[in-house]
Amino acid sequence: MTADDAYGRLDDDDYPAYTMGRAAELLGTTQGFLRAIGEARLITPLRSPGGHRRYSRYQLRIAARARALVDQGTPIEAACRIVILEDQLEEARRINDEYRRAAESANPPTAA
Repeated sequence: MTADDAYGRLDDDDYPAYTMGRAAELLGTTQGFLRAIGEARLITPLRSPGGHRRYSRYQLRIAARARALVDQGTPIEAACRIVILEDQLEEARRINDEYRRAAESANPPTAA
């Protein structure tokens, strides 16, 4: 990988650029929290060639949402489930909107 390739990946939200320690530091939490949300299958960190967990910016945003719920008193397992359900709802709404737009363009309203 060239330096230009590595630099270009810094803008990639899915590139696993953060070690577990750095991810925990950025989130203001513990490595145990990151392990727990991994066990709850909220996020699945990639592994470095040495087997260490690596996190992307996208995964850190998801973890931050779970952390906010936990900070409000929600158990970790419930917080993870809430985040998953919120994302599923958002995706279902997006798909519904696409279907609605497609139906409207296929059957434009007629003038009365």
